[in-house]
Amino acid sequence: MADVMRPEFSRGVGTLTIPVSMHTKNRARLCERLRAKTGVPKGSIVLLKGGEEQLHNDSDVGPVFKQESFFHWSFGVEESEFMGAIIVDSGKAVLFCPKLPADYVVWLGKILQREHFQQRYAVDEVQYVTDIASWFTEQKPSVILTLRGLNTDSGNYCEEGTFSGIDKFTVNNELLFPEIVECRVFKTPEELEILRYVCGVSSKAHINVMKKIRPGMKEYQIESMFQHYCYYNGGCRHTSYTCICASGCNAAILHYGHANAPNKKVIQDGDICNFDMGGEYYRYSADITCSYPANGKFTDDQKIIYNSVLRANRAVLGAAKPGVVWTDMHLLAERIILTELREHGLLKGDIDEMIKARMGAIFMPHGLGHFMGIDVHDVGGYPEGIERSPLPGLRSLRTARILQENQVLTIEPGCYFIDALLSPAMKDEKKGKFFCPDAIARFMNFGGVRIEDDVLITANGAELLNDVPRTVEEIEAVMAEGRKADGSSV
Repeated sequence: MADVMRPEFSRGVGTLTIPVSMHTKNRARLCERLRAKTGVPKGSIVLLKGGEEQLHNDSDVGPVFKQESFFHWSFGVEESEFMGAIIVDSGKAVLFCPKLPADYVVWLGKILQREHFQQRYAVDEVQYVTDIASWFTEQKPSVILTLRGLNTDSGNYCEEGTFSGIDKFTVNNELLFPEIVECRVFKTPEELEILRYVCGVSSKAHINVMKKIRPGMKEYQIESMFQHYCYYNGGCRHTSYTCICASGCNAAILHYGHANAPNKKVIQDGDICNFDMGGEYYRYSADITCSYPANGKFTDDQKIIYNSVLRANRAVLGAAKPGVVWTDMHLLAERIILTELREHGLLKGDIDEMIKARMGAIFMPHGLGHFMGIDVHDVGGYPEGIERSPLPGLRSLRTARILQENQVLTIEPGCYFIDALLSPAMKDEKKGKFFCPDAIARFMNFGGVRIEDDVLITANGAELLNDVPRTVEEIEAVMAEGRKADGSSV
């Protein structure tokens, strides 16, 4: 009996099943926008390039392949070396698969036929990549729309699709990018189901870590626990970014965990920890940060900073809704944190003057949050007409847009004690007057706190997609439960 390939994605029992009809709807949305766009003539065909396998330097070994994001959004193809076309007038979708050598079957498994991919991905037609030029010749497109545009987070341009002989056609690489980006900014119900799933798995993984962490562990053991839980229980082979497992002073390093600072410290009793980790399922991301003391009990100073950040987080969560400007949410978070620091004797003076002097950027140098979807820092933050602020803190925002329904963002205020920022600021003529030096000195080896949630902008507000303990009392109760379960007192 022939194998029957259902047009869906799943990692088996207990994981989310995703129909590939989601991508059919995505393509229909894109075509609708393109047909309505001035300058896109009838007979236009979109050309998209899928991702290619990458190798480590000059070796023959590389990371597990992850599909190019725009290509995944459009087709849901898991395999590498594909290309795709979409006929704008009709919405007809065509995939171009690589023609594999005969010995592929020996080393890498069964060679799947074009009919398999047509059924698997529910497209209208599948051809070989080698036949792409002849296919376009037969179609006689008025213009080929290729994808080229700037990712405002990375500063990189997406790789434009091409083929031998494309110079014989009229090609436009400017019209497609802004339209497909806007499609990705606004999530469909099917995409939201995936995001809720991966945020749920990631939340449970964070709680598992919360229960099992003990002073004396290595930071990388926290990373390992999180990755194992997400993959073993949720089918998440990848995390959506390198796990940030920062303890003690490392918690003041915003993107700790990279090769030069590789989650290697021994976690000490009394350390505050910043665990910024998110699973990835079907290329969709979660991005959650939990902060708490390694020993399960907040000190008074840790409560001051943690509760300051939590109040900022919850204030933004309560205020976020359609029509709100994201930069205003960032300033709201700054205002609350600065007010709390003044209340507890770390700062002095007028809050409005502090904000004008950009004091908020000393304690929270990163932006309040970012779009999230297929990419953890998802596209669309700065479309044409939206300008990035030049001011400290605000210039680190990954978007400055007005919030709209069905956008998904992170809310991640933080408060950090970073000597490289604090020492110059305390000597600065405009900023120095706001500091209470003795109190600041008490926190110089503190590290930092970040509380990051993933939210959907709804018609009337914001829906929290993750579910982790947030108050001091909730966190301490969960950590005590974990210690009680294994008989540990520390």
